[in-house]
This record gives sequence, structure tokens and C-alpha cells, in this order.
Amino acid sequence: MRSNTFGSVRRMPAIGATVALAAGMLLVLPPTAAHAASGAALPFTSVEAESATTTGTKIGPDYTQGTLASEASGRQAVRLASGQRVEFTAPRAANAVNVAYSVPDGQSGTLNVYVNGTKLAKTLTVTSKYSYVDTGWIAGAKTHHFYDNARLLPGQNVQAGDKIAFEAGNVQATVDVVDFEQAAPAATQPAGSVSVTSKGADPTGQGDSTQAFRDAIASAQGGVVWIPPGDYKLTSSLSGVQNVTLQGAGHWYSAVHTSRFIDQSSSSGNVHIKDFAVIGEVTERVDSNPDNFVNGSLGPNSSVSGMWLQHLKVGLWLMGNNDNLVVEHNRILDTTADGLNLNGTAKGVRVRDNFLRNQGDDALAMWSLYAPDTDSSFENNTISQPNLANGIAIYGGTNIAVKNNLISDTNALGSGIAISNQKFLDPFHPLSGTITVDGNTLVRTGAMNPNWNHPMGALRVDSYDSAINATVNITNTTITDSPYSAFEFVSGGGHGYAVKNVNVTGATVKNTGTFVVQAEAQGAAKLGNVAATGVGAAGVYNCPYPAGSGSFELTDGGGNSGWSSTWSDCSSWPQPGQGNPDPDPARNLLKGRPATATGSQDVYTPGKAVDGDANTYWESTNNAFPQSWTVDLGSRQAVRRVVLKLPPSSAWEARTQTLSVLGSADGSSYSTVVGAQGYRFDPARGNAVTLNLPQNTDLRYLRLHVTANTGWSAAQFSEVEAYLTS
Repeated sequence: MRSNTFGSVRRMPAIGATVALAAGMLLVLPPTAAHAASGAALPFTSVEAESATTTGTKIGPDYTQGTLASEASGRQAVRLASGQRVEFTAPRAANAVNVAYSVPDGQSGTLNVYVNGTKLAKTLTVTSKYSYVDTGWIAGAKTHHFYDNARLLPGQNVQAGDKIAFEAGNVQATVDVVDFEQAAPAATQPAGSVSVTSKGADPTGQGDSTQAFRDAIASAQGGVVWIPPGDYKLTSSLSGVQNVTLQGAGHWYSAVHTSRFIDQSSSSGNVHIKDFAVIGEVTERVDSNPDNFVNGSLGPNSSVSGMWLQHLKVGLWLMGNNDNLVVEHNRILDTTADGLNLNGTAKGVRVRDNFLRNQGDDALAMWSLYAPDTDSSFENNTISQPNLANGIAIYGGTNIAVKNNLISDTNALGSGIAISNQKFLDPFHPLSGTITVDGNTLVRTGAMNPNWNHPMGALRVDSYDSAINATVNITNTTITDSPYSAFEFVSGGGHGYAVKNVNVTGATVKNTGTFVVQAEAQGAAKLGNVAATGVGAAGVYNCPYPAGSGSFELTDGGGNSGWSSTWSDCSSWPQPGQGNPDPDPARNLLKGRPATATGSQDVYTPGKAVDGDANTYWESTNNAFPQSWTVDLGSRQAVRRVVLKLPPSSAWEARTQTLSVLGSADGSSYSTVVGAQGYRFDPARGNAVTLNLPQNTDLRYLRLHVTANTGWSAAQFSEVEAYLTS
């Protein structure tokens, strides 16, 4: 496992995604003339909790690192206190469900399950055991990985339109999304196969079945090892696995419980693993431990299909010869690090039609350490909620393809897709040949980089440790609701290396929070047929980093629309605009914004009221009421709450200030938002006053008009704060 350690404050992290949502449903988009449908062909339908009926509390949307809502699918979920429930309408016939949920740290309990009002005997066990992961060695990381998945065969069929409710039993629970599936019956044993139970495996999960699995593999060379329905415990990993098929009755029925299934550095290959679950007990990320479903090599011409992989560090950490490997139709959930990583030397690998949710690093990655990954691809995968990294990351390699994937809800340190020359370790093989990025759909991807308070785009091309000289062709892309920019070209390591030979052709960008193009490197890109609507700030931000490191040339390839403007001030970064929900709806809108006043006393200037320090303050000209203090929010905002503060020191005796609140859209014509009245500031209550504004308040300029102060002959505020929430 690589060590994700970052140096300088401005270094770009290399680590994080979800699924397109419409009316609360996870949907695979239909094919278009331009390209095939994005995402995997999934055997289940997902429904968001926020679209269901509930007696609980909806949370979100939120894009703030370290919150339950920001890590949720769709950035929203439903919180249930004990006895509260959320009720779903089944979107299809189903006999199996999977629930993505969170419970408070250190707690466990159950969810009661109801079908059409009748409580089932079976309950769903929920726990925080596999959540709340800390990775202090990763710069910018906070406690994360709040959610987990719990699956259930309820023992009865439900039909489309039936009502299925989940009720918090003895623990508070937050329900995010529920997957409804019609699971096929358990498969029967293939003729001529060697059953692990014939070698002594215990299907009750009580005994250790490790040796039985080893004996079955040795007996079935060239054939099939059969894993019947049941739960099997392995206490150590398997090795020497080659020229054999390991097959279960289906992942709902055959389950192996181990955190290290196969650990081997080489194999002659022809290994086929399919149709069972491997469920681990990984509760924290330890990069030196091989806590993976597969660690190392399966050998050439192998395959992994129909698997359920959960509670591992990494699903597949692949090194050595894995030529022509196919990984398809798997579910990889709740890993503390990557879902899958091709760690150098991979040739002809196809990773396709997989579903990944809740990864603690890149969901899918290729990393060209020691030797380049070549002629390999990630295609038609659906990725949801990587909570500390990118949805898909390509770190170096030759002739790589990323096609028709559906990625959503990256968090903290990740883009939806990253094409990067970040090396982590040597010897590293930078990008070369042609990198094809085609037909991908990115929803709510990109995030604020906490290391330097600057965002990453939904799709990032990054000359992190060396110039990009490969040809990067980005075609037929759909980017929706990016909290920040759509396309970013950057030298994330802060070295100013060039990003060259990039072609963006055919893109639809909807509701991007800041820019369509965020260029922060020297180099060049050609963009054609890129159509944008709902752009938050401007079409282009072109400010190379470091300053003076060279210019970035944008060539108009024709057919572009909706993003012709350019951000003019490289010294500032805009707040997300009208195109997207604010990435942090709980933030103070006024901190650091320009403030003016009708007068001030000595060093007590207007900016002291928005400097974030409650011990400094603005004081108006003395003995000269009325006085006004005005702040520019930068764009029109639906302000719902204003907090006024005086220094918290007890030396500030209680006082009442009489004031009104005014608002303006243009800075010239003001109207009264809250009429004049007296507000009591009392150090015993924190010397703070909260004003809730009317629901229809929409303003850019906020003005406080003060006519009296019983404690001093001037208007005084140490902090003025404004929020979008009441």
C-alpha cells in the first residue's frame, strides 16, 4: 500500500465518488447517440432516504468535510431517533435489501423492518465498528468513513409499490440509501467440482476452514472448487492459487469471512473467482498490512466476477503479472482504502461493470510503480461516495482508457476522475501514449482541498511530479452539480510542471459552482463543443500556480457555449454561485468580506467586524448617531440568520444597541429587512445576539443601521456573521 503523504501546503492530495440521482433514485443513464450508457448494469435499484417518507429528520445537503451529510449519497440522508422510521416505496420486486447507514461512534443496535405495516421477525444489525476511520498520516484528512452497509434477506418477497420501513430500535441511526434487489436462487454444485465441505470446511462459521479450502484447491487443479451456501471462517490467507476456479452459490448465500483471502506475489494464472462474498473485519487502515481480498497476483488470464467484497482495506491490490485480468460484475463496499489498485505492470486488464461504494481512498486506481500499466481500462463502473479520494485515478501508465463510468459524491481530497503524474514513490512511469477518457458522467464531484483551502475540479489533469506529455483525449463527458469547477488543469505538487496535449471534445456541464475551466498550470488544452449552463462564477479561471510559472493556452475548438467569461482577479477565489448548492451551507458568509462604515474610531475599523476574531471590534465615530456599517457578500445570497457579537470579555458590561437591518442587491438602493429595535448584549450570555431574517430575504449588501447604544456613545460590533440557515 502506498503511503499518501503530502508535503507543502499547496500540494494536491491524491485521493475519492457516487451515482446519478433523479427524483431520489439511483439511475443508469440511457444510451445516447454519442456514447454508451454511463455506469454499470446493476441488478438492484437504489432509493435515497431523503426521497422517502419519514418521521425522522432530513439532513443536508452539505459539502463540508467531516459531516454526515457531506459523505452521504446525494449529500442528504435521514436521521432517526429511537422509534422513528423511514418508509420506502419499493421500486421493483425484491427479496433482498442493502441499507447504507451510520450510527454514532462507539454504538451498535438494530433497525426493525416493516413490510406494508407488518413488523418482520428479522432485524437489521447496525454498528459503528467499521466506521469513523482516522488516517493522521494523510495531510488534510479528518475522521471520515461514517457510513456502512448492512444487507438482509428478509424472508419474503415484496412487490413494486409495497411499503418497506426501517425503524431505529435501540440506537440513533442515519439512513442514507437502500438497494432493492431480486436475488436469484442459490446455484447448485457444478458437476465434477470439489466441495470445500468434503474437505472439512464448516458452513456454520464456527470452525476454522482454512485448511479445508487449501486442500480443495490442491485437489481441484484445472477444475472447480465449490463453496456451498454457508458461512466459512478463514484464519489465514491462501497462497499458491493457480489454474483453478473458486465458485460459490451466489454472494447472498456463500460467504467467506476473512480479511486476507489470497496473498501471493506470483501465479501461473488461469484463476477464476466468482459468485460468493468475502467479508472482512478491517476496522482501521494499516497500510503495511495485506488486509485485502487479493493482495499481489492472480496471474495471467484470470477473472473475478459476481463477488461481494466488504470490510477490507482494499478489494484488489494487484502487483506482478495480472495480464488480461477481467474484473466484472462485483460489489466492493466499505473499504478503508482503495477499491481496486493496479499497482504497476498490468497489461490488458479490464475492470468493468462493477459497483463501488464508500471507499476510503481511490475507488479505482492505476499506479505505474516499477513498471507502467499498459493497454488497460476502467469501463462502465458505478462509483459512489469515496470519502477521502478520487472516484477514478490514473497515476502514470501508457495507453490507458477510462470509459463510460458513473461517479458521484467525492469528498474532501478527490475529483471524480484524476489523470495524474503524482508518483508517490520511485521508480514511477509517467503518463505516455494516449490516455482516453470517454463517455463518463460525474455528479457532485470535486471537493475543497483542506490543505490549501482551494478546490479541485470534477475532472482533474494534474502534472503533479512531472510534465504531462501524453495525449489526453477527454470526450463525451457529462458533469452535473460540481460544487466547484468542471475541468481542472493543475500542477498540484506546486512545481509548475506543464499540462500539455489535452483535448476536450463534447461535454455537457450543468450547474457548476464556480468555473467550467480551472487552469492552474502552464501548458495548453483545446476545448470544443463544450456546452455549459448554470455557471456559478465565470467560464474560465486561468491563474497558473506558482505565479509566474508560465501561461496556460486555451484553444477554442468551436461549438462552445455558455462559458465565455474569464475570472479577472487571480488574487481571490469566488464563493460558489447560483449554479450549485453552496458546498458549505453552514459557513459564515461574511468572514473576510469587504466592509465599510459611515465612520470609525482610531484603529477600530469596519474590517475588524469580519476578521474572525471576536476580541477585535469596529467602533463608529463617537457621539454621532446614527451610524451605519455595510458589508459586500460578493453575490446575492438568501441570508436567513445574522449573528452580532461584542468581545466576550466580562470587562464589556451589558448594553443594548438599537438597530435595523437593511439589504441591497446593487449597493445603491436599500430596503429594510428587520425594523429598528433594541438588542441586549450580555457577557453572561456570550455577548451575542441572533437575528432571524424573513424567508424572502435575498441580498448582496448587508447594512446595520445603529441609532443608540446604552453602554457607549458609538456603534460597536466585534463580529458580524451571516448564514444561509435559520
